[in-house]
Amino acid sequence: MEPVIRDPRTRKLSFTGSTEVGRKLVEQASEQLLRVSMELGGNAPFVVFEDADVDDALEGAMIAKMRNMGEACTAANRFYVHESIAEEFASGLAGLMGAMKVGRGTEEGVEVGPLIDADQLGKVQALVDDAITRGARALCGGSRLDGPGHFYAPTVLVDVPAGARLLREEIFGPVAPVRTFSTEEQALAEANDTEFGLVAYLYTTDLARALRMSERLQTGMVGLNQGLVSNAGAPFGGIKHSGFGREGGPEGIEEYLETKYVALAAP
Repeated sequence: MEPVIRDPRTRKLSFTGSTEVGRKLVEQASEQLLRVSMELGGNAPFVVFEDADVDDALEGAMIAKMRNMGEACTAANRFYVHESIAEEFASGLAGLMGAMKVGRGTEEGVEVGPLIDADQLGKVQALVDDAITRGARALCGGSRLDGPGHFYAPTVLVDVPAGARLLREEIFGPVAPVRTFSTEEQALAEANDTEFGLVAYLYTTDLARALRMSERLQTGMVGLNQGLVSNAGAPFGGIKHSGFGREGGPEGIEEYLETKYVALAAP
Protein backbone atom coordinates (compact mmCIF):
# COMPACT_ATOMS: atom_id res chain seq x y z
CA MET A 1 0.00 0.00 0.00
CA GLU A 2 2.85 2.42 0.73
CA PRO A 3 3.67 3.23 -2.96
CA VAL A 4 -0.02 3.98 -3.62
CA ILE A 5 -0.35 6.11 -0.49
CA ARG A 6 2.74 8.15 -1.40
CA ASP A 7 1.69 8.68 -5.01
CA PRO A 8 0.80 12.40 -5.38
CA ARG A 9 -2.32 11.48 -7.36
CA THR A 10 -3.86 9.76 -4.32
CA ARG A 11 -6.43 11.88 -2.50
CA LYS A 12 -8.28 9.47 -0.22
CA LEU A 13 -7.54 6.30 1.73
CA SER A 14 -10.29 4.00 3.02
CA PHE A 15 -9.33 0.87 4.94
CA THR A 16 -11.20 -1.97 6.63
CA GLY A 17 -9.10 -4.25 8.82
CA SER A 18 -7.25 -4.48 12.11
CA THR A 19 -6.46 -1.53 14.34
CA GLU A 20 -2.77 -2.47 14.24
CA VAL A 21 -2.59 -2.15 10.46
CA GLY A 22 -4.85 0.92 10.49
CA ARG A 23 -2.41 2.80 12.71
CA LYS A 24 0.42 2.16 10.25
CA LEU A 25 -1.66 3.29 7.27
CA VAL A 26 -2.73 6.50 9.03
CA GLU A 27 0.91 7.23 9.79
CA GLN A 28 1.91 6.75 6.15
CA ALA A 29 -1.08 8.79 4.93
CA SER A 30 -0.03 11.74 7.10
CA GLU A 31 2.92 12.47 4.79
CA GLN A 32 0.51 13.26 1.93
CA LEU A 33 -2.13 14.74 4.26
CA LEU A 34 -4.63 12.30 2.77
CA ARG A 35 -8.23 12.17 3.87
CA VAL A 36 -8.60 8.87 5.68
CA SER A 37 -11.48 6.57 6.68
CA MET A 38 -10.68 3.71 9.05
CA GLU A 39 -13.06 0.85 9.85
CA LEU A 40 -11.01 -1.12 12.35
CA GLY A 41 -11.37 -3.64 15.18
CA GLY A 42 -14.33 -4.17 17.45
CA ASN A 43 -15.25 -5.52 20.86
CA ALA A 44 -19.03 -5.30 20.76
CA PRO A 45 -20.96 -5.60 24.03
CA PHE A 46 -24.39 -7.27 23.94
CA VAL A 47 -26.45 -5.99 26.88
CA VAL A 48 -29.68 -7.67 27.96
CA PHE A 49 -31.83 -6.05 30.65
CA GLU A 50 -34.30 -7.82 32.92
CA ASP A 51 -37.34 -6.48 31.03
CA ALA A 52 -36.13 -7.78 27.65
CA ASP A 53 -37.93 -10.50 25.73
CA VAL A 54 -35.48 -13.36 26.26
CA ASP A 55 -36.50 -15.22 23.09
CA ASP A 56 -35.98 -12.08 21.02
CA ALA A 57 -32.65 -11.46 22.71
CA LEU A 58 -31.51 -15.02 21.97
CA GLU A 59 -32.49 -14.66 18.33
CA GLY A 60 -30.54 -11.41 18.11
CA ALA A 61 -27.59 -12.92 19.94
CA MET A 62 -27.31 -15.72 17.40
CA ILE A 63 -27.31 -13.20 14.55
CA ALA A 64 -24.81 -10.90 16.23
CA LYS A 65 -22.48 -13.67 17.42
CA MET A 66 -22.54 -16.32 14.72
CA ARG A 67 -22.46 -14.22 11.56
CA ASN A 68 -19.51 -15.65 9.59
CA MET A 69 -18.62 -17.88 12.58
CA GLY A 70 -18.01 -14.78 14.69
CA GLU A 71 -15.33 -13.56 12.28
CA ALA A 72 -16.86 -10.13 11.74
CA CYS A 73 -15.97 -6.71 13.13
CA THR A 74 -19.60 -6.29 14.23
CA ALA A 75 -19.75 -9.67 16.00
CA ALA A 76 -20.98 -9.58 19.60
CA ASN A 77 -17.86 -10.17 21.67
CA ARG A 78 -19.10 -9.81 25.27
CA PHE A 79 -22.53 -10.59 26.71
CA TYR A 80 -23.78 -8.71 29.77
CA VAL A 81 -27.06 -10.10 31.07
CA HIS A 82 -29.09 -8.99 34.08
CA GLU A 83 -28.65 -11.42 36.95
CA SER A 84 -32.38 -12.19 37.11
CA ILE A 85 -32.43 -13.74 33.62
CA ALA A 86 -28.77 -14.65 33.14
CA GLU A 87 -29.19 -18.39 33.74
CA GLU A 88 -32.15 -18.60 31.37
CA PHE A 89 -30.33 -16.63 28.70
CA ALA A 90 -27.03 -18.52 28.99
CA SER A 91 -28.66 -21.96 28.93
CA GLY A 92 -30.80 -20.93 25.97
CA LEU A 93 -27.79 -19.60 24.07
CA ALA A 94 -25.82 -22.76 24.83
CA GLY A 95 -28.68 -24.88 23.54
CA LEU A 96 -28.83 -22.95 20.28
CA MET A 97 -25.09 -22.72 19.68
CA GLY A 98 -24.38 -26.26 20.83
CA ALA A 99 -26.91 -27.61 18.34
CA MET A 100 -25.23 -26.02 15.34
CA LYS A 101 -23.58 -28.40 12.90
CA VAL A 102 -19.91 -27.69 12.28
CA GLY A 103 -18.12 -28.79 9.12
CA ARG A 104 -17.33 -28.13 5.49
CA GLY A 105 -19.72 -25.75 3.82
CA THR A 106 -20.27 -28.23 1.01
CA GLU A 107 -21.83 -30.73 3.43
CA GLU A 108 -25.57 -30.92 3.97
CA GLY A 109 -26.89 -29.03 6.99
CA VAL A 110 -23.61 -27.39 8.01
CA GLU A 111 -24.12 -24.05 9.80
CA VAL A 112 -20.61 -23.31 11.10
CA GLY A 113 -17.54 -23.45 8.88
CA PRO A 114 -13.82 -23.19 9.66
CA LEU A 115 -11.92 -20.22 11.01
CA ILE A 116 -9.66 -18.34 8.62
CA ASP A 117 -6.38 -20.09 9.47
CA ALA A 118 -4.41 -22.03 12.06
CA ASP A 119 -3.18 -18.88 13.81
CA GLN A 120 -6.75 -17.68 14.42
CA LEU A 121 -7.78 -21.12 15.65
CA GLY A 122 -4.90 -21.06 18.11
CA LYS A 123 -5.82 -17.55 19.30
CA VAL A 124 -9.44 -18.53 19.96
CA GLN A 125 -8.34 -21.59 21.92
CA ALA A 126 -5.87 -19.50 23.93
CA LEU A 127 -8.56 -16.98 24.85
CA VAL A 128 -10.95 -19.72 25.97
CA ASP A 129 -8.22 -21.51 27.92
CA ASP A 130 -7.33 -18.26 29.67
CA ALA A 131 -10.94 -17.68 30.74
CA ILE A 132 -11.39 -21.26 31.98
CA THR A 133 -8.10 -21.11 33.89
CA ARG A 134 -9.46 -18.02 35.65
CA GLY A 135 -12.67 -19.79 36.67
CA ALA A 136 -15.05 -19.65 33.69
CA ARG A 137 -17.17 -22.68 32.77
CA ALA A 138 -18.10 -23.88 29.29
CA LEU A 139 -21.80 -24.71 28.89
CA CYS A 140 -21.04 -25.99 25.41
CA GLY A 141 -17.96 -26.29 23.24
CA GLY A 142 -14.69 -25.04 24.66
CA SER A 143 -12.31 -26.79 22.28
CA ARG A 144 -11.21 -27.16 18.69
CA LEU A 145 -12.55 -30.11 16.74
CA ASP A 146 -10.43 -33.12 15.86
CA GLY A 147 -9.43 -33.79 12.28
CA PRO A 148 -8.22 -31.61 9.42
CA GLY A 149 -9.28 -27.99 9.07
CA HIS A 150 -9.51 -25.00 11.40
CA PHE A 151 -12.79 -25.84 13.12
CA TYR A 152 -13.80 -24.62 16.58
CA ALA A 153 -16.89 -25.77 18.44
CA PRO A 154 -19.47 -23.03 19.17
CA THR A 155 -18.83 -22.13 22.79
CA VAL A 156 -20.75 -20.42 25.60
CA LEU A 157 -18.84 -19.49 28.74
CA VAL A 158 -20.33 -18.45 32.09
CA ASP A 159 -18.78 -17.26 35.36
CA VAL A 160 -16.32 -15.27 33.24
CA PRO A 161 -14.09 -13.15 35.51
CA ALA A 162 -13.45 -9.49 34.79
CA GLY A 163 -9.76 -10.13 34.07
CA ALA A 164 -10.31 -12.63 31.27
CA ARG A 165 -8.49 -11.70 28.05
CA LEU A 166 -11.51 -12.37 25.82
CA LEU A 167 -13.36 -9.47 27.44
CA ARG A 168 -10.69 -7.07 26.16
CA GLU A 169 -9.47 -8.74 22.96
CA GLU A 170 -11.49 -9.27 19.79
CA ILE A 171 -12.28 -13.01 19.72
CA PHE A 172 -13.12 -13.36 16.02
CA GLY A 173 -14.58 -16.81 16.56
CA PRO A 174 -17.72 -18.68 17.73
CA VAL A 175 -17.26 -17.98 21.45
CA ALA A 176 -19.78 -16.15 23.65
CA PRO A 177 -18.61 -15.15 27.16
CA VAL A 178 -21.51 -14.25 29.47
CA ARG A 179 -21.24 -11.98 32.49
CA THR A 180 -24.00 -10.77 34.79
CA PHE A 181 -24.87 -7.32 36.12
CA SER A 182 -27.32 -5.93 38.67
CA THR A 183 -27.60 -2.23 37.80
CA GLU A 184 -27.74 -0.10 34.66
CA GLU A 185 -24.61 1.78 35.72
CA GLN A 186 -22.69 -1.47 36.12
CA ALA A 187 -23.77 -2.66 32.67
CA LEU A 188 -22.80 0.65 31.10
CA ALA A 189 -19.41 0.76 32.81
CA GLU A 190 -18.47 -2.75 31.69
CA ALA A 191 -19.79 -2.23 28.17
CA ASN A 192 -17.68 0.92 27.78
CA ASP A 193 -14.58 -0.60 29.40
CA THR A 194 -12.71 -1.16 26.13
CA GLU A 195 -10.47 0.75 23.77
CA PHE A 196 -12.81 -0.13 20.91
CA GLY A 197 -16.12 1.51 20.00
CA LEU A 198 -17.63 0.11 16.82
CA VAL A 199 -21.06 -1.27 17.78
CA ALA A 200 -23.11 -2.25 20.82
CA TYR A 201 -26.28 -4.31 21.05
CA LEU A 202 -28.97 -3.48 23.58
CA TYR A 203 -32.14 -5.35 24.53
CA THR A 204 -34.81 -3.66 26.66
CA THR A 205 -38.49 -2.78 26.38
CA ASP A 206 -38.05 0.40 28.43
CA LEU A 207 -37.93 3.26 25.90
CA ALA A 208 -36.40 5.77 28.31
CA ARG A 209 -33.66 3.31 29.21
CA ALA A 210 -33.09 2.45 25.54
CA LEU A 211 -32.53 6.11 24.64
CA ARG A 212 -30.45 6.78 27.74
CA MET A 213 -28.16 3.80 27.15
CA SER A 214 -27.87 4.44 23.42
CA GLU A 215 -26.61 7.96 24.12
CA ARG A 216 -24.13 6.84 26.77
CA LEU A 217 -22.70 3.77 25.04
CA GLN A 218 -19.34 4.71 23.57
CA THR A 219 -19.87 3.24 20.11
CA GLY A 220 -20.53 4.54 16.64
CA MET A 221 -23.55 2.26 16.20
CA VAL A 222 -26.18 0.64 18.43
CA GLY A 223 -28.37 -2.33 17.58
CA LEU A 224 -31.52 -1.71 19.65
CA ASN A 225 -33.51 -4.93 20.09
CA GLN A 226 -31.90 -6.37 16.96
CA GLY A 227 -28.69 -8.23 16.25
CA LEU A 228 -27.88 -6.73 12.84
CA VAL A 229 -26.85 -3.13 12.21
CA SER A 230 -25.40 -3.25 8.68
CA ASN A 231 -27.49 -1.17 6.28
CA ALA A 232 -26.31 0.44 3.04
CA GLY A 233 -28.46 3.50 3.78
CA ALA A 234 -27.01 4.07 7.24
CA PRO A 235 -23.64 5.51 8.39
CA PHE A 236 -21.49 2.50 9.33
CA GLY A 237 -18.45 3.16 11.49
CA GLY A 238 -16.99 3.49 14.95
CA ILE A 239 -15.13 5.67 17.44
CA LYS A 240 -12.09 5.26 19.70
CA HIS A 241 -9.72 2.55 18.39
CA SER A 242 -12.41 1.24 16.06
CA GLY A 243 -11.52 4.08 13.70
CA PHE A 244 -13.19 7.13 12.19
CA GLY A 245 -15.17 8.09 9.14
CA ARG A 246 -18.33 6.40 7.89
CA GLU A 247 -19.35 4.01 5.14
CA GLY A 248 -22.89 4.04 3.76
CA GLY A 249 -25.61 6.66 3.72
CA PRO A 250 -25.09 10.34 2.85
CA GLU A 251 -22.28 10.46 5.42
CA GLY A 252 -20.38 7.78 3.51
CA ILE A 253 -20.62 9.75 0.27
CA GLU A 254 -19.41 12.91 2.04
CA GLU A 255 -16.19 11.07 2.94
CA TYR A 256 -15.21 11.23 -0.74
CA LEU A 257 -16.23 14.83 -1.43
CA GLU A 258 -14.54 18.18 -0.80
CA THR A 259 -16.29 21.45 -0.10
CA LYS A 260 -15.33 24.30 -2.43
CA TYR A 261 -16.29 27.88 -1.76
CA VAL A 262 -16.34 30.34 -4.68
CA ALA A 263 -16.52 34.05 -3.84
CA LEU A 264 -17.95 35.83 -6.85
CA ALA A 265 -17.35 39.56 -7.21
CA ALA A 266 -20.56 41.53 -7.59
CA PRO A 267 -20.87 43.29 -11.00
